Amino acid sequence: MLDPGPDRTLEVLDEHECRLLLGTVVIGRLALTEGALPTIQPVHFRVHGDRIVIPTHVGSKAVAASRGAVVAFEVDEFDARGRTGWNVTAIGPSRVVDDPAEVRALDALGIRPWVTGERPCYVIVALTLLRGRRVTAAVPALPDPALLGAVPAE
Repeated sequence: MLDPGPDRTLEVLDEHECRLLLGTVVIGRLALTEGALPTIQPVHFRVHGDRIVIPTHVGSKAVAASRGAVVAFEVDEFDARGRTGWNVTAIGPSRVVDDPAEVRALDALGIRPWVTGERPCYVIVALTLLRGRRVTAAVPALPDPALLGAVPAE
């Protein structure tokens, strides 16, 4: 485990907390392979049951690389100035939904792709493995009044 330093606390998040945090943001990053090289794409998404639903279109890089491949998906929130924040990574098999009836059903979730295309579809990532971490500012201990020269009330 990484040592965040004396002024930070590192917490490993359980699956329940990871699922809760996944639902608090609308932009994530889909990590996949394109031409045998890793790539990361920012995407809109929604968690629906035990899967991440990503709207896109036929012909997109996400579709080309997601057909059955195991992919990673990451979300985070951070305060750069305070050096605090959290991240959640989901890893699982992906599939493409391009059947018009299934696409219409997923359209009801109300998520829209970053870039629209001629033939909308969805990339689905199963929530197989969830990992997360949170870094917070360490809470300083309250000083001992005796060390501050305080005189107890009589």
